[in-house]
Amino acid sequence: MIAIVVSRADYASEHIGDHLLELADWEEHQDDTRPDADGGGTVYRTDGFELRTFEDLHVYLDDPTNAFVSGGTDQTPGTDADPDLLVFASRHSGETGALLTAHFTGNFGPEKYGGSDRELAETCPGAQKAVVSALAEHAPDGYEVGIEATHHGPTKLSVPSMFVELGSDDPQWEDAEAARAVARAILDLRGTSVNLEAAGGDDSDDTDNGDPNRHVVGFGGGHYAPRFGRVVRETEWAVGHVGANWQLDAMGAPETNHDVLEQAFEQSDAEFALVDGENPELEAVIDELGYEVVSETWLREVGDRPLPVVSALEAELSTVDDGLRFGRRRVDDESGFSVVEFPDELLAETQGIDADAVREAVLDHTVAFETQESGTRAVGRAAVAGDTDYGALVAALTDVLESKYDEVERDEGSGVVRAHESAFDPERAKTLGISEGPAFGKLAAGQAVEREGERIDPEVVHVDRTVTFPY
Repeated sequence: MIAIVVSRADYASEHIGDHLLELADWEEHQDDTRPDADGGGTVYRTDGFELRTFEDLHVYLDDPTNAFVSGGTDQTPGTDADPDLLVFASRHSGETGALLTAHFTGNFGPEKYGGSDRELAETCPGAQKAVVSALAEHAPDGYEVGIEATHHGPTKLSVPSMFVELGSDDPQWEDAEAARAVARAILDLRGTSVNLEAAGGDDSDDTDNGDPNRHVVGFGGGHYAPRFGRVVRETEWAVGHVGANWQLDAMGAPETNHDVLEQAFEQSDAEFALVDGENPELEAVIDELGYEVVSETWLREVGDRPLPVVSALEAELSTVDDGLRFGRRRVDDESGFSVVEFPDELLAETQGIDADAVREAVLDHTVAFETQESGTRAVGRAAVAGDTDYGALVAALTDVLESKYDEVERDEGSGVVRAHESAFDPERAKTLGISEGPAFGKLAAGQAVEREGERIDPEVVHVDRTVTFPY
């Protein structure tokens, strides 16, 4: 169940709450076990959701989870009626114009706006990714959508949580269309997992095959976290806590704040970090703690591939940051591929003929491959999934040769491709008194010319040539 927290101290929150009640069929219940100010009184329930209203501003609430537990009684979480996720419907304040955002709560340093010093709440990266997508789908014209860095309270929460916000000032807080968009995005979370599990996962800390959830912790950059927002919107990964530069400054030296950094990973259920900017001291501590700093390129290229397979491929070939790229052939475990050498001469020749076609052929027939030139040109070695993949790649490259050569044959017995062509011989042309100039160009293009009244056919200055490409 998703617990929705509305605050009477926040007009935008109440406005979103009104639209939540309009958009779904809710049943009213009365909870007399707690004061209205603490989420008691009238309670609204619909399939997958429960909505309660509190007197205090969200950021200063103590853990509201118990208000939702088992119909309002303070029982141990674990029944079907207990919340899996807390969503705070809230205003966003700032000089940021029309903006819909989502973020997690916590303080990397001293508390200023709720919560406890140096404490981070449990995140819901999968749900945040889903709500950002829904906000983008429902946002009225003129509204930006994004995420924010981790900030403010509450921090002592029993279940994963996030703020979903309407900003950034009175005109937006009063905008019915925008409040309705936020409400629709929250309701779209029905059935969404808290975590973004790997393919075949079960929304637990690790999937059944040992593949971690697709979560990354963000460090650095500004409060509105554009780099981490790109990861949320454009990759197969979700982002947990984001410690913007101002939060890291408040925290202090990474070397003396291992406990806070450890929380960022534990409360994000993440094994990886993405650092925006240069911060070698922070990266050294992350490594000491047993986590891995990765690049945005790594996140984009790895996507939803099994991480044990990715690790094996990087160990056998090269790393993603050194140019490893992934093909369309997928394998489920580390033993599902073998490493082969690319046929260098054949690959280079065909790339010069039709680089796009070669790229497609390599993608179609490999699990992964090494590259140069910022990942655009395949070179070196590749991983293939089956006995026939390498042969299929050679066949596809052979097809590319046919667009340049007159005849192409593949000799599987000797492991070569032979390409035959009738090629212009400039030296022969010169022996006939034809050097650089229009006539020379015509002959090279296969056209007959005249010299001193005599016709010279192109065949006279062309020779048959065979080029052999081993594979």
